[in-house]
Amino acid sequence: MRRPYSLRRRLTLWLLLALLGIAGLAIADSWREANDTAMNVSDRVLAGSILAIAERVIVTEDGALEVDVPYVALEMLTSAAQDRVFYRVDGPSGFITGYQNLPSVPVVGSDIAYADVSFRGEAIRVGSLQRAASSGVSAIPFTVTVAETTIARSQLTQSLLLRASLRLAVLILAAAVIVWLAVTLSLGPLYRLRSAIAQRTPDDLRPIEQQVPREVQELVDSINSFMRRLSAALEALRHFTGNASHQLRTPMAIMRTQLVLAQRAETPEAQAEALAVADEAVANAERILAQLLLLARIDEAASDRLQVTPLDLAALARERTAAFVPRAAAAGIDLGYEGDEAVMVRGDAMLLGELLTNLIENAIAYAGHGAEATVRVSGGAMPLLEVTDNGAGLADDKLPDIKRRFGRQRLDRPGAGLGLSIVEEIAALFGASVEIASGAGEGFRVSVRFAPSE
Repeated sequence: MRRPYSLRRRLTLWLLLALLGIAGLAIADSWREANDTAMNVSDRVLAGSILAIAERVIVTEDGALEVDVPYVALEMLTSAAQDRVFYRVDGPSGFITGYQNLPSVPVVGSDIAYADVSFRGEAIRVGSLQRAASSGVSAIPFTVTVAETTIARSQLTQSLLLRASLRLAVLILAAAVIVWLAVTLSLGPLYRLRSAIAQRTPDDLRPIEQQVPREVQELVDSINSFMRRLSAALEALRHFTGNASHQLRTPMAIMRTQLVLAQRAETPEAQAEALAVADEAVANAERILAQLLLLARIDEAASDRLQVTPLDLAALARERTAAFVPRAAAAGIDLGYEGDEAVMVRGDAMLLGELLTNLIENAIAYAGHGAEATVRVSGGAMPLLEVTDNGAGLADDKLPDIKRRFGRQRLDRPGAGLGLSIVEEIAALFGASVEIASGAGEGFRVSVRFAPSE
């Protein structure tokens, strides 16, 4: 089993990783900008020194170039004690003064040309400027080259980059704290939802009404839907266990009594009679249990798992009627089928088959010897299923009782009084209505009318 992970830690980690990626790009850009800034600052100071030296180049009386190097021009470059400064002045005839081996930069036009080169094994920044000194008769060209090592420039770049990095680090740390707090506050409804569920008792299956964000509402809806289904299942289980304990108590008591009588019987005939009564009680208990299980199945089908498909009600009625003909004949009842060849309805074949079974069994059990029972199916806008008999029927004041669970027409007949209750519950699953008509001596009719097919 995989260990659970922290949603808060995972969200914070992903957000911090994104921030670190952005910070990396920002640092790279800051390094480029710091390097450009340090380069510009260094070049401006270098340009000032070059221009100061160029202003001190003059033409002597004999027409030669002479340079009075203003050391203040070089001192402006030595603000950082670690850097060293080099210079060189060249005339038309070549080197005039300074460091003779100092490399110069090819100059194009009147602007200062810059380059990064190596001198005496050190990296230096070189700037060269080409000017001309006037002798009154002609102009004598010359080139001034000034260079300095790049220690101060590198230190300035690192200083700028360090400050930018520190600012980013502070921002990332602040963002991490803000993200952590924001995620914690955002997960607050989930913690309250957890507490609300944890405080409930096992039998409290009411829908959760906790205020949650829209992103969590679907989860709460799913939990509520599950709790409704679970509540329905538990209610069906309670009904089943309660009904089973109540309805099976009598046949079980009869069985125990008859078994005791069979043990004490003095003659084989008395023993056989007691065993026959016990066997009938077992059969009755079996019928009751089967109907209770069917009720539990109906309660389960009433949930969203019910599968409704088109089926031929007439074919199903003919099949069930034919299956009960031998049993009806044994009870002295003439059972038959009338109706259309095919009538399509939407339903479940198993449940509608049980509906037919209960109606036919009721007719066989209560119509009486010599009666006729008919299963009839007719089509039309609202398909109709009828099971009628011409037996003794039932008084009008008894009709409301037989619609209730465990309401029985006659107590001297086997059964639990669940048949018509099962019929009504199955019909309700498919939007059908049940109508019962009877009268003393007028027979009995149960009509199931289905909703129009779409």
